[in-house]
Amino acid sequence: MKLLPFSFQYSIRNQLLSKHLHFSSSKPKWNSNSNPNLIITHPTLLLIESCHSMAQLKQIQAHMTRTGLIFHIFPISRLLSFSALDPNGDINYANLLFSQIADPNIYIWNTMMRGYVKSQSPEMALCYFNRMVKEGVEMDKRSYVFLLKGSEILDGVAMGLSVHCRIWKVGFVDDLIVRNSLVHFYSEKGYLSDATKVFHESSVRDVVSWTSMIDGFVQKNMADEALEFFEKMCSSGLEPNEVTMITLFSACSLKGDLSLGRSIHELVERNGVKCSLNLMNSMIDMYVKCGDLEKAYEIFNQMDVRDVFSWTSMINGYAKNGKVDLAKKFFNEMPERNVVSWTALISCYAQNNRPKEALETFHQMEIEGFPPTESTLVSVLSACSQLSCLDIGQRIHDFYVKKKWVPLSLILGNALIDMYAKCGSIHAASEIFGQMPEKDLVSFNSMIVGYSSHGHASDALILFEQMKSMGLEPDDITFVGVLSACSHGGLVDQGWDCFRSMELHGLRPSLEHYACMTDLLSRVGRHQEAYELIGRMPMQPDAAVWGALLNGCRMHGNLELGKLAAEKLIVLDSKDSGIYTLLASICAKERKWSDVRLVRSMMRENGSKKNPGCSLIEVEGKFHEFLVADKTHPQSKAIYQVLYEMLLLSKSEDCGSYDEDSVQFSPI
Repeated sequence: MKLLPFSFQYSIRNQLLSKHLHFSSSKPKWNSNSNPNLIITHPTLLLIESCHSMAQLKQIQAHMTRTGLIFHIFPISRLLSFSALDPNGDINYANLLFSQIADPNIYIWNTMMRGYVKSQSPEMALCYFNRMVKEGVEMDKRSYVFLLKGSEILDGVAMGLSVHCRIWKVGFVDDLIVRNSLVHFYSEKGYLSDATKVFHESSVRDVVSWTSMIDGFVQKNMADEALEFFEKMCSSGLEPNEVTMITLFSACSLKGDLSLGRSIHELVERNGVKCSLNLMNSMIDMYVKCGDLEKAYEIFNQMDVRDVFSWTSMINGYAKNGKVDLAKKFFNEMPERNVVSWTALISCYAQNNRPKEALETFHQMEIEGFPPTESTLVSVLSACSQLSCLDIGQRIHDFYVKKKWVPLSLILGNALIDMYAKCGSIHAASEIFGQMPEKDLVSFNSMIVGYSSHGHASDALILFEQMKSMGLEPDDITFVGVLSACSHGGLVDQGWDCFRSMELHGLRPSLEHYACMTDLLSRVGRHQEAYELIGRMPMQPDAAVWGALLNGCRMHGNLELGKLAAEKLIVLDSKDSGIYTLLASICAKERKWSDVRLVRSMMRENGSKKNPGCSLIEVEGKFHEFLVADKTHPQSKAIYQVLYEMLLLSKSEDCGSYDEDSVQFSPI
C-alpha cells in the first residue's frame, strides 16, 4: 500500500497512548533528526524520540498500525531512524521496515545507508546506493557523504574512487560538504597527495577542510606538515575549532615538543575554545608524551568529568617515568576500566622490569573477562621473555593466536619470535618466522639474535645475508646479533668482516659491538689481539668489554691479562661479586692459592657478596620467588617438608638404603 503524505493535523489523546503503551516517556536520549530546526510535537512521535529498546519501538509501531499513523511517510521514517541509527536499534529490522515502504524518499534511503555504515557493514550501504542508481532515485549531497564514510571502513580505495567519479559526473564536486568528505576519505586512507589535490581544487574552504588535512598529516606521523598547514589556515583568517586543537596536540605529541605544546595550550585559552572532555584528554596526552607529568596531573585534577582515557593517560605517564606504584594507585582508583587501561598497567610492569606483576595483572584481567588486544599480548609476551615463562607464552600462542581470537600481525609475530627465542624454544621461533607473510627488520633481528644465543652461528649468518638480499638495511642490533653469533661459533674471520662492514652501512661501532669483538677474540684465546682492540677504541671501555676479556682469560688460563682486566672492572664497580669469582677461578686454575686468598680478602674488604641463587614458579596465575635458604614464604614449612621428603625418596631409590644422619637437608 502506498504511503500517504503525513498531515500534522492528525492527533490522538495522550490518555489513549498511556493506556496502550506500557513504558514511561523519559527525557530523550536519542535524536536522529538531521534537521535541527525540525520540532516534533505529536505525542506518538515524541515517544519514538524517547524510545530505549526495540521492544518499546514495536509497541509504538503496533499502536501506529492500529491508528493508521503507520501509513504516513514521516512517522515511519522515525521508526526507521531508530532501528537503523540508535545503539539499541536493529539494522535488520530497519531493512524489513524499508521493504514495506512503497515510495521511500531520499531521507529514508540515506538513513539506510548511514545505518549500515554505522553498523560496520559498508558493503550493504553500497548495495543500497546501487539500487538508488538503478531505480533513478535523485540523490542529495548526504548520500555521497554517507557512502564516502563507508568507503573509509573498507580495505583499499576502490569504492571511494568510484564514488568520487560519480560525484564528478552528477555535479556535486563543488559542494563544500561533499568536498570535505572527499578530503577526509583520502586523508584517512593515507592518500595525502589526492587529499591535497582535492583541497586545493576547492574555491571555498572552511575549518573542516583545513582540519581534515591537518589530521591526515598527523595520522601519517607528518607533524611538521600538519603544523605548516595550521599556520596557513591561521593566515587565511579562519579560527580553529575544538577538533583542530585536538589534532594539533597530537602533532605536538608526535614531535615530543613541549614548548610548542604549551604554545598551543595558550592559544586554546586565548581564543576561548570550549574545553570539552576530548580536548582536555588530548592536552593530558600531549603533556604526558612530552614529559611534563606535573602539568598533566594539574589538568587531570581540574577536570570536572573524567573518562577511561583520562585515567589511562595518567597511568601511561607514570609508567613512562618509571613511577610504577603511582600507576598502580591510579589504576586502583579508576571508577571503571577497559582493556586499554588493563593493557596500560601490564605494559607499565613489563617496561619497568617487573614482569612477575605484569603476568599476575594479565591473569586477573582474564578472570574479570576482558578479552586482550594485540597490544596486551605483546606486553605479556615481553614479560614472558623476561621471566623465561615458556608455558604462559605457549598458552597465549595456542589459545589467542592459533584460535584467531587475535590475528597474527607483524608486531605480534615479532613478539612471539622474541618470546620463544628467549625462553629456549628456537625451533618454535623459527616456525613462527617462516609462517609470517610479512617480515621487517625487527623480525630478522629477533631471529638472528635468537640463533646467536642458541649457538646456531651459521643459521644467524645465513639469515643476515638473506636479510640484505631483500633490501633491508641492518642496524646496530643486527650487528650485535651477528657478531655475537660469530663469537659463539668461534668465527674470527667472519666476525672481523662484519665488524669492518658496519661503516659501509652508515654505522659506527658502539660499545656493544666492541664488547662482542673482544668476546670473540678472547674466547678463541687471542687475548693480546683483544687487548690491542680495546686500546684502539674511540670511547672508554665499559664493564662489558673488560668482562669479556676477563672471561676469555678464565677460559684459557691467562692470569696476567686476567688480573689487568679484573683491576679495571673493580675500578668500575668494586661490589660486583662476579669479578672476584672469575679472578679467583683463574688463580685457582693456575694453583695460585695465595692469590685466591687475596681475592677473597679484597671481596670482603669491598663489601661484595655473592648474589644468592633464585628460582621462580607460577601457580594459578600467582608467582612465587625463592632464594637460597629462604624462609620468608608464608608456606615455607610445608614447602621444606615436601622437599625433605623428595630428597629422602631420591636417596632411597639411588642407594637402596640410606643413613638419616647423612641427609644434610632438613625441614624447618
